[in-house]
Amino acid sequence: MVTSFLNKNKNIIDMRRLIQKAAFTIILIFLMTLSSYSQYRPGLFFREDWKETPAATPVTQMHVVNRDLILGLYGPGCDSIKKSHHETPADDPYYIWSGLSLGNWAVTLKHSKSFVDLTGYAKVLWRSKQAGLRCLHLVLKLADGNWLVSSQGDCISKDWRITEFNLMDLNWYTLDIKSVIEVKPVKDPDLSKVDEIGFTDLMTGGGSDACSRLDWIEVYGKPVGRK
Repeated sequence: MVTSFLNKNKNIIDMRRLIQKAAFTIILIFLMTLSSYSQYRPGLFFREDWKETPAATPVTQMHVVNRDLILGLYGPGCDSIKKSHHETPADDPYYIWSGLSLGNWAVTLKHSKSFVDLTGYAKVLWRSKQAGLRCLHLVLKLADGNWLVSSQGDCISKDWRITEFNLMDLNWYTLDIKSVIEVKPVKDPDLSKVDEIGFTDLMTGGGSDACSRLDWIEVYGKPVGRK
C-alpha cells in the first residue's frame, strides 16, 4: 500500500518535471524565433529632426540635432537652402525648405562613425510636403564615391505626410552631384556600404508654390564600421 502510494507520487513528480521541461523548451524556441525575426529587420540607424531655432539661410551644421551626423550641401543652389519655421500655424515644424534655391540642390547626412548597409529590409522614412511639380527623391553616396538618386519620389501634398521607402523596391539613376542632375539608370547597385543619405527634388526653387519641404528623416539599416 505504502509502496503503491510512493510510486504514484513519484509518477506525479516525474510528470510535473516533464511538463516543466516541455514548457521551458517551448519558451526557448519562441524566444529564439522572436530574436531571429527581429534581427532580419534592421533597426534605426539615425534620425534627424533639425534644431528648433530661428529660420536661417543657408542651413548649416549648427542646425543638425544628431551629434553623430555631418551635413552635406551640394549643387549650384545649395547656398540658398533654408532651415525654415513660422510662428503660425502653431504646429509648424522646423524644416528644410527649397523655395529660394537658385539652382539644383541636394542635402545629405553622413554618420561620423559608420557606413550603413541598406540591403534587404532597409527603409527610409521622412515627413515632407511638396508644392507645384516638385517630387522629393532619395539620394545616396556609396562608399566607393558613386552617387545615386531614386527614380521614385514623394510628390505634391497639401499637408505634411510621412512617406516610407523600401530600399529594395526602388529604381536608381547615377547622379552628377556637381550639377545635381540624374544621368542614366543603374541596375541593382550595391547598397551594402552607403556613406551619405539625403534628398533632392532635382529642380530650382519657385517660392512657396513650387518647393520641397522636409521636417524629419529616419534611416533603418545595419551599421558598418568605417575602419
